[in-house]
Amino acid sequence: MLTRRKFLWCAGAGAGAMLVAPQFVFASAETDRRFVFVIQRGAADGLNIVVPYGDPAYATLRGPLAIDASTATKLDGTFALHPSLAATAQMYRDKEALFVHAVASPYRERSHFDGQNVLETGGAAPYRLKDGWMNRLLAMLPAPRTDAIAFAPTVPLALRGRAEVTSYAPSSLPQAPDDLIARVSQLYAGDAQLHPLWDAAMQARGLAADAGARQNPASLGKLAASFLSKPDGPRIAMIETGGWDTHSAQNPRLATQLKALDTMLAALRDGLGVHWANTTVLVATEFGRTAAANGTGGTDHGTASAAMIVGGAVAGGRVLADWPGLAAASLYQARDLKPTIGLDAVIASAAGETFGIDPQQARAALFPDGSAQRLGQRILRT
Repeated sequence: MLTRRKFLWCAGAGAGAMLVAPQFVFASAETDRRFVFVIQRGAADGLNIVVPYGDPAYATLRGPLAIDASTATKLDGTFALHPSLAATAQMYRDKEALFVHAVASPYRERSHFDGQNVLETGGAAPYRLKDGWMNRLLAMLPAPRTDAIAFAPTVPLALRGRAEVTSYAPSSLPQAPDDLIARVSQLYAGDAQLHPLWDAAMQARGLAADAGARQNPASLGKLAASFLSKPDGPRIAMIETGGWDTHSAQNPRLATQLKALDTMLAALRDGLGVHWANTTVLVATEFGRTAAANGTGGTDHGTASAAMIVGGAVAGGRVLADWPGLAAASLYQARDLKPTIGLDAVIASAAGETFGIDPQQARAALFPDGSAQRLGQRILRT
C-alpha cells in the first residue's frame, strides 16, 4: 500500500528511492572544510591494494594472487599501488594522497557485522556504543545549517545519533513532473507533520537537481561533489561501498572494485573544483584479509589492512607504516597482517585536523572508550 509518507518520500526524492551501492550520508556544518568517510564493507584486502612488494614473504604467501609490481605504481622501496587505482596514483604524485598500512580498529575477531559496528560507533568492542563517531563529530562543530542528509534508504550507523538525519536516494526512476510536485506541495501545505518533511525533501531535490544522479561510480562522485560544493550544502559526507569480501576470484573482483572506487574519487575531486583544496577523504574497511591465499583464488577474513586518505588538504606523497613484516613469526595469530597502527587514531587525526579540533578532544569525543591513541604524525597540510 502506498501511504502518504511513502509517496512523499518517493516523489520528493525526484530521482527515485533506492540506491544499491555506493550510498551516501551527508551532514551540514558552518565551515569551509569538507570531510568524507568512505567505508569499504566486506573487509578490503589491503595487501593487494597497497602492495608490500618489497617484503620477501609477500609473493610466496600470495602465490598467483600476488600483484606484479611492474604493473603497479611504486610508492617507495617497499610499497606499490594496485594498477586499477590510476587516478589515486596521480593524487599521490600530486601530494594529495597518503596511505596507512598495517592499520586496524580495536576489533580482533572476524565478523563483518561486529567489525563494522566497532568501526562505525568508535567503540572498543561491538555494540558498546549506540551512536556513531561521525554524529559525535557533527556535534562538535558549529551549529549546522540543515539536518544531516542520508543518500541511502537508511542512515548508516556511523552517522546515527542526536543530530537529525534525513535521506536522499537516487535511482533509475523518472523525475517527478513539476506539476505533480506543485500539487503535492499544495496538498501538504497545511499538514503540521508532513509539511516540514516535504519541505526538507524539496531542499534536497533542489541541491541534487543538476547533478544527473545515477548509480555508476562517476555519477555518484559527481553527485556527492554537487552537494558538498553548494554554499548551503553539507560539509560532512559518508559513502558506503560494498563487495569487498573476496573469498574467491579475488584478482578480477578486486580490480573491478578498485576501478570503481578510483573513478568515484576522481569524479568527486573534479566535481569539487576549488573546494578540493579544503577536502579530506578517508577510505577504510572493518578489517583486512589473510596474508596467504586460500584454495579458491581468494583470501579469508583477516585483521590489519590499509587505509587511504586523499584530498587537496592532505599532506600526501607518503606511506605511513610501522611495517611488521609478513614472515611466519611476524603474522598475527600465524595468519594475518599484524596491526601496528590504530584506525581510531587515524580517524581522530583526519577528522580533528580537518575541522581544527584539539587532538585530545577529538580522540575523547569520537572514541570515548579510550581506544584511540595519538597518531604521532600530521595528516593534513599545516
